[in-house]
Amino acid sequence: MTSAPRSLRSRLPVEWPMIVVLAVAVVGLLRVATAHWREGSVTLGAALLIAAALRAALPPDRAGLLAIRSKVLDILAYSGLGLAVVLLAVTITRGSLTVG
Repeated sequence: MTSAPRSLRSRLPVEWPMIVVLAVAVVGLLRVATAHWREGSVTLGAALLIAAALRAALPPDRAGLLAIRSKVLDILAYSGLGLAVVLLAVTITRGSLTVG
C-alpha cells in the first residue's frame, strides 16, 4: 500500500523561517566580504525586516527560532534593528549602493 501524500506543511522543515532569514543574511555577509559593504548592510537589515514580517505573520508554533520573547517584543526588536541598519547604510554618503 502507498501512503497518502503528505501535506506541504508537514514536508517543510520546522525551522524554515530561520533558514530563510539566515540565507538572506549570508548573502548580505558575502556582499560585505566582497567590498560592497553598503549593499551588504542593507541586505543584512532586510534580513531582520524579513524576520519581523515572518514573526508577525506566523503563529507561535510555526515561528520556530524566530520566537525568542513575546511576539510584540520580537517584532519591535527585529524591525527596529533592521530599520536602523538600513537607514545607517543608506545615509552614509561614501561608497556605492548600486546593484549590479
